[in-house]
Amino acid sequence: MLDLLLPQRCVVCGLGGTQFCSTCLTRLPRIEPPLCERCGTPTAWPVRRCRECAGRRLAFASARAAVLYDDAVRALVAAWKERALRRLAAGAVSVVIEVVPPRQLAEQLARRWELQLATPLRRRAARRQRGLSRAERRRNVAGVFSAKGAVPRSVVLIDDVFTSGATVNAAASALRKAGARRVEVVTFARVVR
Repeated sequence: MLDLLLPQRCVVCGLGGTQFCSTCLTRLPRIEPPLCERCGTPTAWPVRRCRECAGRRLAFASARAAVLYDDAVRALVAAWKERALRRLAAGAVSVVIEVVPPRQLAEQLARRWELQLATPLRRRAARRQRGLSRAERRRNVAGVFSAKGAVPRSVVLIDDVFTSGATVNAAASALRKAGARRVEVVTFARVVR
């Protein structure tokens, strides 16, 4: 009955049936090697540090993402975050598991990888990152995160989109200050310049 009143449509293509159809899931642009060893950006050949991360002080050991941030991924992430269509996270998790080698999207990813879920980070309010330059993004999140309670020595930090790396770097810095020795970053999508 609910399907008759409120039929579900794919958030990417609009096809009826599910919130995220299998065709659109298959078409998501997976990130494949070669990659920068540190920040995970696609490169022409394997490198330890690329133009994106060379010369930057990064608090995380490495970052990996499952898909490139394109219009389809933008629609998916917007529906998931801004329209609260939380069931879409399962599709994102399946792609992360397919593409990113198991490393140490949070609750479901921890469950599927059989890892302990911890939420030691606290975030105070800050301006939205959208539309800010790289330098403005770094300044905007500086000091925004703090860690509460016991922090494991090795942490996997989960986020939805890696744009400039400013947010995950600020979060990783707070985790390191609280006692984490190694922070790995896993995101669903990554913006590539």
